[in-house]
Order: sequence, then C-alpha cells, then structure tokens
Amino acid sequence: MPSPPTIASSSKVPPVRLSISHTTRYDYAAPVSHGLLRLRKKPKSTHGQRVIAWDMALSGGVVEAAHDDHNGNATVLVSIEPGASALSITCSGVVETSDTAGVVGPHAGMVPLWCFTRPTALTRPGPRVRALAAGVPAGDRLEALHGLSRQVLGAVRYEIGQTDAATTAEDALAAGHGVCQDHAHIFIAAARLMGMPARYVSGYLMMDDRIDQEAGHAWAEAHVEGLGWVGFDVSNGISPDARYVRVATGCDYAEAAPVAGLVAGAGEAALQVRLAVALQLSEQ
Repeated sequence: MPSPPTIASSSKVPPVRLSISHTTRYDYAAPVSHGLLRLRKKPKSTHGQRVIAWDMALSGGVVEAAHDDHNGNATVLVSIEPGASALSITCSGVVETSDTAGVVGPHAGMVPLWCFTRPTALTRPGPRVRALAAGVPAGDRLEALHGLSRQVLGAVRYEIGQTDAATTAEDALAAGHGVCQDHAHIFIAAARLMGMPARYVSGYLMMDDRIDQEAGHAWAEAHVEGLGWVGFDVSNGISPDARYVRVATGCDYAEAAPVAGLVAGAGEAALQVRLAVALQLSEQ
C-alpha cells in the first residue's frame, strides 16, 4: 500500500482524464513449473468514469481466458510459462473521470445486495469492531457513515509495514495502525453491523504531490437507500472524486485483489511495482 496520499479536499470539477501506467514484476527464486493467476486490473466504465483506452502486456505469461466475474470485474486468467524465472504485467491506459461526490448509483449485477451484509474472513467483527460501530453518533444513514469513517481513522493511524493482505478488520483495529486496506475492512465490518450493505474497492488515486507511487489504493462503498452505492476513502477522510479510478469491487480484498492465484516450483518471489498516475487534458 502507498504512503498516505497528499490530496486537497474534494471539490466539483469538470471531467478529467487520468493516464495510468502500472507494471508488476515477479522474479522467482527457481524456474516455475506451473502457475495460474487471476488478474483484476482493468477499470470499469461506470457512473462517474469512462475507460478511453486500456492495454495489458505480459512477459513470461500467456492469457488463457477473459471474462467478467460475479461482481462485474473485468478478469483475466494468465498462465505462467513453464520454466519462466520472471513474470511481468504492464497495464496502461486513460480513464475519464467526474466528481460525483462518491455516489456510484444503484446496485447492479448478478450478486444480490444482501450478500454485502454478511461477514467474510477478513471483515468478521469481533468485540472491538462491535464497540466501534456502537459508538457511531446517531443520525441519518449518510451522516452515520461519514461519522463511522471518522471513527475508523481516529482509531487506526495510517502506517505502512505493520499489516498485510491477510490482516483482518478486528486485528487491524486492535493493533491501532494499518493502511487503506485495513481502513476499508474495518469500515465495511462496522457498516454491516449497522445494517448497511458494504463492499471493498480497489483502484487508483491521482495524488497532488507525486506521479510515481508504490501501489494502488483501496476504499469502501456502502449502499444508502435513495442514493445507491456511495464511496468512503477512510484513509483520506473524504468521498472519492475525479482523482479516483475504480477497478474492482467485492465483499472484501480477496474478491477485488488485483492479482491472485497459485505458483508451483518457483520458491520465493521478489516483487517490484512501478505505478504512475497523472492528469491529461480532456478533449473539448
């Protein structure tokens, strides 16, 4: 996860175009005997964003199939070439985005809304999450969710290197530190306790103080009656605006992870990531 993004407060702006270049490289300690990965790296054209162009290039791997998964995420299955000692995945493209104050709109897709009210392994609430949810000030649902976002950020400071992809919401809250993934999981777990469907979002964020980044970003969405899905970036204390690109959604990180799969015979893998997100002028 990246260091805390430096961004200004959200404000209404015309549509913008964001240029994204993202390379993920795995160097394996031994030649791969078998490997199959599931990639969720292509953004969706949804309310507030439109994919203008998107390409993916592989070195050391072959595309076996492509489909939209049960959450509507563009998914590519990639096999690693037998004997390969490295795999490189480079995605690049341009996405036009608008500021919708975080509102994505009505629920759609094959997964019923109630699925986003059930706990998962990463979002199962324990006593700390339950206490956090119970302490959210009363109000209408949207106000309560903004209050929850503030409570999570106040309870868990942003600190890299202390958690990983397997850290649960309860464990991150107990530790008192984490990254955007942890903030999202805690928010999701508590929102579900409050009776609201919630889901995880993986994507990109254009920062104000840099182009090159360490990794992608993550935030949460909750379903509010009358508005539909609404985004909450707990780590930055705002709702997503035109600087954000949604890539994949799911009940938790496991369902929206950019890369997942199995690799056999390769030993340890060294990971290198190069990510750049920059502003382009929109066509008039």
